[in-house]
Amino acid sequence: MSSLIELREIFFQECEEQLEDLTDGLNALDAAPEDADPDQINSMFRAVHSIKGGAASFSLDAIAEFAHEYEAILDELRSGKLVITREILAVFYRAADHLADLISCGAAGTDPDPDALTRQISEIESLSGTGLKPAQTDDFLAAFVPLAMGAEGPAPADVGMKIPHFDITFAPTAELYANGHEPAHLFRELESFGPLKVNVELDINAAWDQSDPAVTWHLNLATDRPENEIREIFEFAEPYANFQILCSQRANPVLPHPMAAADDMAAVETVADTDQLGSGETESPIVILPNQTSKPHAPRKSTVRVDLDQVDELINLVGELVITQSVMSQSLTEHSGVVSRKVAATLDDFKSLTRTIQEGIMAIRAQSVKPLFQRMARIVRETAQVAGKEVRFNVEGEDTEVDRIMIERLVDSLTHILRNAVDHGVETGPHRVQAGKEEAGSITLSAAHRSGRVVIEVTDDGAGVRRDKVLASAIAKGLIPKTAQLSDGEIDRLLFMPGFSTVEAVTNLSGRGVGMDVVNSEIRRLGGRVAIISSPGEGTTISISLPLTLAVLDGMIVDVGDESLVVPISTIVETIRPDASKIHQIGPSSRMIAARDMMVPIIELGQVFGYEGRSAPPNGHILIVVEDEKGEHFALAVDQIRDQRQVVIKSLESNYGHVPFVAAATILGDGQIALIIDLDEITHGISSTTSASGTHKRAYA
Repeated sequence: MSSLIELREIFFQECEEQLEDLTDGLNALDAAPEDADPDQINSMFRAVHSIKGGAASFSLDAIAEFAHEYEAILDELRSGKLVITREILAVFYRAADHLADLISCGAAGTDPDPDALTRQISEIESLSGTGLKPAQTDDFLAAFVPLAMGAEGPAPADVGMKIPHFDITFAPTAELYANGHEPAHLFRELESFGPLKVNVELDINAAWDQSDPAVTWHLNLATDRPENEIREIFEFAEPYANFQILCSQRANPVLPHPMAAADDMAAVETVADTDQLGSGETESPIVILPNQTSKPHAPRKSTVRVDLDQVDELINLVGELVITQSVMSQSLTEHSGVVSRKVAATLDDFKSLTRTIQEGIMAIRAQSVKPLFQRMARIVRETAQVAGKEVRFNVEGEDTEVDRIMIERLVDSLTHILRNAVDHGVETGPHRVQAGKEEAGSITLSAAHRSGRVVIEVTDDGAGVRRDKVLASAIAKGLIPKTAQLSDGEIDRLLFMPGFSTVEAVTNLSGRGVGMDVVNSEIRRLGGRVAIISSPGEGTTISISLPLTLAVLDGMIVDVGDESLVVPISTIVETIRPDASKIHQIGPSSRMIAARDMMVPIIELGQVFGYEGRSAPPNGHILIVVEDEKGEHFALAVDQIRDQRQVVIKSLESNYGHVPFVAAATILGDGQIALIIDLDEITHGISSTTSASGTHKRAYA
């Protein structure tokens, strides 16, 4: 029973991959419907076919029934009977969404909505016979008639009267069963083509092994269906079996499938027994379908499915290994007088090996954002349909890899942002035309690696943030004083304040700003941050910046007062021991330094964290020039730079709570706890506004 449960779980995991292939094909058709790629259409057909076969094996009738109807209409598309249009493509998208819902119900063990299933099947069936290509004249159909040299061939009247017989040899390997395939289901599919005889051959000399039975199946099928359709039944099982098809007693050769590749057709061989032909006996040729001689299968990568909790535990152990390596490094450094060169070289090798292991383990948990982006495409389609808007959805950088945990926790935040973009970012068609834009709006979801972080952006070409309304609403709700003078960026950050909303923005879908504080809080829990860039009349970009990993980062250890802090290496531009003549006082409490032909604000980390006055460095502060997410430069004043090393991130959010200006904590080699600074929260904090009382009030996103 446990093995059946495991196979069922594997089936649902593979369904995710098949749905991904299906969505890729639909997106390709959407991008160029007039230039459909046959290989892409075949890939879509195989994905649905595979889901249908697996669902039938586990008696998931709703999935199998719907996949069968979807497969049938896709077969019409790939055979050239159906011409793709935007309307038909919309039905295909809805069918893919419903198939995903059915699979989710099957995985959860819940019953799907029968009315929704009936509606979706009816919608798919309605496509059959629509959008057909102009009928072609069938007055003349070329046929290849075998000629027996030196013997009397069959009379023309006999051509087409004989029924071809296919002799199939199928010897599965253990890997076939491990991947959830069931030979009996394949044979039932064959039986739908015509009379089928099945014989089994057992190796009686081999010891019986349930996981790898030595079984060879010999099948004889009488049908007039073409070989390529028979081969399609075995196409997913073929890589895991010794497989061969022979056809005999054929009067008319099989016409290849319209979508068959030319090189596959060229690889079909006609073989005749010359001895029998020479003796005057007639016999139809044998057609041998190519197996290894045609297109070779791409080498399959061996994979192992591992519980994510085990990977997390392994990552934690690697983190402890990094800490242990740091402790050894510091201990040996403190006793450098007695450490031999051999020990030092061994320590360097240990450090390099530790980093390699850590990077390899993190790569195991890394996952591309492609499945997440495909899920968001459905959100945009459904929201646009409800809002009555035409929206083009574009994705960029979908191969960008991030931590799997981040992907799972980004779903709600991206869903809210995209619904806002459709409902309130993109204008209606008439308003867009009036503004000189295309009637269809555009939303782009992109991902990229920048400066050691992952940046995910949602960009729309809508009306942008109405800052006058945002400011008026914030004043009316008492979130800011009436006399406040805010910059455009500070007004945009008001959208992240709890309880902020505008009356006109509230709809049954979303409201720009409603719930954005929840988005901001969730992203901060991941160690990330959110920023808004908006241009009136041109659109809005919401940027989410996340750390590459939740486990380890490269940091610079600095001393401020009597405490140690960690500055992420990815943010550091350079370090400066400043000349007093280049430091300029700006106002009563602000200073700037002239560096590389620009004035850089100085931030006293001791003042930010309340460490000032404990102990002043004898030679003055050292400045670390850093760059924030907006590309702005700041100089962090520290007392001393101690070391550069890899540190293990320990979350404060989950163990304690949010600490201002702190992203996380770590344990140093001497056992001391050091805080990892949140650079962007610190740099945003230097932007202040003057309240009615004349005091300074910091504003953060």
